[in-house]
Amino acid sequence: MKKFINKILYEKPPLENIIEEFLPLINYWANRYAYYGSPVISKEDLVSVGIIGLIEAYHRYDPSKNVTFRTYAEFRVKGAMIDEIRRLDIIPRSVKNKINELEEKIRNLNIQLGRMPEDEEIAKAMNLNLEEYYKFLENIKGITFIDIQSLKQKMPDLDEDDIFEFILGNKDSDPCEMYSLKELQEKLEKALEYLSEKERMILALYYYEGLTMKEIAKILEYTESRISQIHNQAILKLRALLTK
Repeated sequence: MKKFINKILYEKPPLENIIEEFLPLINYWANRYAYYGSPVISKEDLVSVGIIGLIEAYHRYDPSKNVTFRTYAEFRVKGAMIDEIRRLDIIPRSVKNKINELEEKIRNLNIQLGRMPEDEEIAKAMNLNLEEYYKFLENIKGITFIDIQSLKQKMPDLDEDDIFEFILGNKDSDPCEMYSLKELQEKLEKALEYLSEKERMILALYYYEGLTMKEIAKILEYTESRISQIHNQAILKLRALLTK
């Protein structure tokens, strides 16, 4: 009976059926990630990248990991899109420098004040008025709160499959790597406590509930640009705290 259940859960259907089944999901993630890639990469480009990621997942899938193909394939599709956005280096060098400066200001203010700084305090430290600061936040695209490349530098033997298994709670992964990733997760959870309720809510709706910026704006009755500003500021605060 167990073998029969495993066959149903983990066996791969034909590739053409897989592509047809996953197209709506690929479109969904392309819509979400197009926010990070615009204007350099379009939603249509990300759909193509997602299909390639799906095909690679089809050929790389290992049922012995006891992870359903759908779960594994979705992870690979999202990863392919994120890698493509990162490869194109969406953020100009001048903006990256400004982001690094902003992270440093937030980090220093947090230490000086003993709390997370208010918007006005951050803007003043950056020699910007509040309107200029919000405009800068709105225009930042493609930033993430965990830099996978930096993570790989700290743990050279770590690959995407290790990260994937960690996310799924696989207990068979290397104990040292799992400890490092668990430590990172605990730091992130602690850092989230420093964010405002509004920032935490937006992150939860976007990353855990899978809503788009537009959908979150409608729920919270803000403009989409304001949601983008709050989201990006929250991410910068987390980055500042995680590299403290």
